[in-house]
Amino acid sequence: MSGWFESVNALEARGGETFSVILVLSTVMWTLIIERYWFLRRVYPAWLRRSAPTWQDRHVGTPRNRERVRAGFLASVSQQLQPHLALIRALVMVLPLLGLLGTVMGMVSAFDVIAEIGAGDVRVFSSGISQALISTAAGLVTALSGLYFSIDLQRRAEGETERAAGLLAGVRREPEVS
Repeated sequence: MSGWFESVNALEARGGETFSVILVLSTVMWTLIIERYWFLRRVYPAWLRRSAPTWQDRHVGTPRNRERVRAGFLASVSQQLQPHLALIRALVMVLPLLGLLGTVMGMVSAFDVIAEIGAGDVRVFSSGISQALISTAAGLVTALSGLYFSIDLQRRAEGETERAAGLLAGVRREPEVS
Protein backbone atom coordinates (compact mmCIF):
# COMPACT_ATOMS: atom_id res chain seq x y z
CA MET A 1 0.00 0.00 0.00
CA SER A 2 2.82 2.41 0.76
CA GLY A 3 4.20 1.77 -2.73
CA TRP A 4 0.94 3.07 -4.16
CA PHE A 5 1.18 6.27 -2.10
CA GLU A 6 4.78 6.74 -3.19
CA SER A 7 3.73 6.41 -6.84
CA VAL A 8 0.96 8.99 -6.38
CA ASN A 9 3.37 11.35 -4.61
CA ALA A 10 5.89 10.98 -7.42
CA LEU A 11 3.20 11.71 -10.02
CA GLU A 12 2.01 14.67 -8.00
CA ALA A 13 5.55 16.07 -7.81
CA ARG A 14 6.01 15.71 -11.58
CA GLY A 15 2.46 16.73 -12.52
CA GLY A 16 2.50 20.14 -10.91
CA GLU A 17 -0.20 22.10 -9.12
CA THR A 18 -2.97 21.25 -11.55
CA PHE A 19 -2.38 17.54 -11.00
CA SER A 20 -3.03 18.08 -7.28
CA VAL A 21 -6.29 19.87 -8.05
CA ILE A 22 -7.28 17.12 -10.50
CA LEU A 23 -6.52 14.51 -7.84
CA VAL A 24 -8.68 16.25 -5.24
CA LEU A 25 -11.59 16.86 -7.61
CA SER A 26 -11.49 13.32 -8.97
CA THR A 27 -11.56 12.02 -5.39
CA VAL A 28 -14.65 14.13 -4.74
CA MET A 29 -16.24 12.90 -7.97
CA TRP A 30 -15.58 9.24 -7.17
CA THR A 31 -16.86 9.67 -3.61
CA LEU A 32 -20.12 11.06 -5.00
CA ILE A 33 -20.38 8.29 -7.61
CA ILE A 34 -19.87 5.58 -5.00
CA GLU A 35 -22.38 7.25 -2.70
CA ARG A 36 -25.02 7.31 -5.46
CA TYR A 37 -24.55 3.63 -6.25
CA TRP A 38 -24.72 2.78 -2.55
CA PHE A 39 -27.88 4.87 -2.25
CA LEU A 40 -29.52 3.18 -5.26
CA ARG A 41 -28.64 -0.28 -4.01
CA ARG A 42 -29.22 0.04 -0.25
CA VAL A 43 -31.15 3.14 0.80
CA TYR A 44 -33.55 3.92 -2.04
CA PRO A 45 -35.39 0.55 -2.19
CA ALA A 46 -36.20 0.78 1.54
CA TRP A 47 -37.31 4.40 1.16
CA LEU A 48 -39.56 3.48 -1.78
CA ARG A 49 -41.12 0.56 0.15
CA ARG A 50 -41.91 2.93 3.04
CA SER A 51 -43.19 5.90 1.05
CA ALA A 52 -45.08 4.33 -1.88
CA PRO A 53 -48.00 3.02 0.22
CA THR A 54 -48.46 6.47 1.75
CA TRP A 55 -48.79 8.03 -1.69
CA GLN A 56 -50.99 5.21 -2.93
CA ASP A 57 -53.42 5.81 -0.04
CA ARG A 58 -53.73 9.45 -1.14
CA HIS A 59 -54.54 8.38 -4.70
CA VAL A 60 -58.29 9.00 -4.50
CA GLY A 61 -60.71 11.69 -5.57
CA THR A 62 -61.01 13.67 -8.74
CA PRO A 63 -58.78 13.05 -11.75
CA ARG A 64 -57.11 16.41 -11.19
CA ASN A 65 -56.38 15.52 -7.57
CA ARG A 66 -54.99 12.13 -8.59
CA GLU A 67 -52.67 13.81 -11.09
CA ARG A 68 -51.42 16.19 -8.41
CA VAL A 69 -50.73 13.29 -6.06
CA ARG A 70 -48.87 11.48 -8.83
CA ALA A 71 -46.81 14.58 -9.62
CA GLY A 72 -46.01 15.04 -5.93
CA PHE A 73 -44.89 11.43 -5.58
CA LEU A 74 -42.69 11.62 -8.68
CA ALA A 75 -41.19 14.90 -7.46
CA SER A 76 -40.37 13.20 -4.17
CA VAL A 77 -38.77 10.28 -6.01
CA SER A 78 -36.77 12.63 -8.20
CA GLN A 79 -35.62 14.56 -5.15
CA GLN A 80 -34.27 11.32 -3.71
CA LEU A 81 -32.54 10.20 -6.93
CA GLN A 82 -31.03 13.43 -8.29
CA PRO A 83 -28.68 14.74 -5.57
CA HIS A 84 -25.07 15.03 -6.70
CA LEU A 85 -25.74 14.03 -10.32
CA ALA A 86 -25.37 17.62 -11.55
CA LEU A 87 -22.17 18.04 -9.53
CA ILE A 88 -20.77 14.79 -10.94
CA ARG A 89 -21.54 16.00 -14.49
CA ALA A 90 -19.90 19.35 -13.73
CA LEU A 91 -16.76 17.63 -12.45
CA VAL A 92 -16.67 15.46 -15.56
CA MET A 93 -16.67 18.64 -17.65
CA VAL A 94 -14.11 20.50 -15.52
CA LEU A 95 -11.48 17.76 -15.17
CA PRO A 96 -10.30 17.71 -18.82
CA LEU A 97 -10.13 21.51 -18.76
CA LEU A 98 -7.87 21.32 -15.73
CA GLY A 99 -5.74 18.82 -17.63
CA LEU A 100 -5.52 21.32 -20.47
CA LEU A 101 -4.54 24.04 -18.01
CA GLY A 102 -1.79 21.76 -16.73
CA THR A 103 -0.65 21.24 -20.31
CA VAL A 104 -0.40 24.96 -20.90
CA MET A 105 1.40 25.54 -17.60
CA GLY A 106 3.86 22.73 -18.33
CA MET A 107 4.61 24.03 -21.80
CA VAL A 108 5.10 27.58 -20.48
CA SER A 109 7.50 26.16 -17.91
CA ALA A 110 9.41 24.28 -20.62
CA PHE A 111 9.64 27.37 -22.80
CA ASP A 112 10.83 29.46 -19.84
CA VAL A 113 13.68 27.00 -19.31
CA ILE A 114 14.54 27.13 -23.01
CA ALA A 115 14.56 30.94 -22.88
CA GLU A 116 16.86 30.99 -19.85
CA ILE A 117 19.26 28.15 -20.63
CA GLY A 118 18.80 27.40 -24.29
CA ALA A 119 17.76 24.25 -26.09
CA GLY A 120 21.12 22.51 -25.74
CA ASP A 121 20.17 20.17 -22.88
CA VAL A 122 16.87 18.39 -23.37
CA ARG A 123 16.76 17.06 -19.80
CA VAL A 124 16.56 20.56 -18.41
CA PHE A 125 13.17 21.37 -19.93
CA SER A 126 11.76 17.84 -19.93
CA SER A 127 10.17 18.43 -16.51
CA GLY A 128 7.83 20.99 -18.09
CA ILE A 129 6.86 18.57 -20.82
CA SER A 130 6.37 15.83 -18.21
CA GLN A 131 4.10 18.13 -16.22
CA ALA A 132 2.09 18.86 -19.36
CA LEU A 133 1.61 15.20 -20.27
CA ILE A 134 0.81 13.98 -16.75
CA SER A 135 -1.81 16.69 -16.20
CA THR A 136 -3.43 16.03 -19.56
CA ALA A 137 -3.58 12.28 -18.99
CA ALA A 138 -4.93 12.66 -15.45
CA GLY A 139 -7.66 15.06 -16.54
CA LEU A 140 -8.75 12.90 -19.46
CA VAL A 141 -8.67 9.56 -17.66
CA THR A 142 -10.69 10.79 -14.69
CA ALA A 143 -13.19 12.62 -16.91
CA LEU A 144 -13.77 9.68 -19.25
CA SER A 145 -14.28 7.19 -16.45
CA GLY A 146 -16.54 9.65 -14.62
CA LEU A 147 -18.53 10.27 -17.81
CA TYR A 148 -19.42 6.61 -18.13
CA PHE A 149 -20.64 6.34 -14.54
CA SER A 150 -22.41 9.71 -14.69
CA ILE A 151 -24.46 8.55 -17.69
CA ASP A 152 -25.16 5.21 -16.01
CA LEU A 153 -26.36 6.90 -12.82
CA GLN A 154 -28.61 9.26 -14.81
CA ARG A 155 -30.16 6.31 -16.68
CA ARG A 156 -30.72 4.43 -13.45
CA ALA A 157 -32.38 7.47 -11.88
CA GLU A 158 -34.69 7.85 -14.88
CA GLY A 159 -35.51 4.13 -14.80
CA GLU A 160 -36.32 4.26 -11.10
CA THR A 161 -38.57 7.28 -11.67
CA GLU A 162 -40.47 5.36 -14.36
CA ARG A 163 -40.72 2.35 -12.07
CA ALA A 164 -42.07 4.54 -9.27
CA ALA A 165 -44.64 6.01 -11.67
CA GLY A 166 -45.72 2.46 -12.41
CA LEU A 167 -46.38 1.86 -8.72
CA LEU A 168 -49.10 4.50 -8.76
CA ALA A 169 -50.39 3.37 -12.16
CA GLY A 170 -51.26 0.00 -10.62
CA VAL A 171 -53.62 1.68 -8.16
CA ARG A 172 -57.35 1.37 -8.92
CA ARG A 173 -58.50 4.42 -10.86
CA GLU A 174 -62.00 5.66 -11.11
CA PRO A 175 -63.27 6.50 -14.60
CA GLU A 176 -62.87 10.14 -15.51
CA VAL A 177 -66.07 12.14 -15.82
CA SER A 178 -66.09 14.61 -18.72
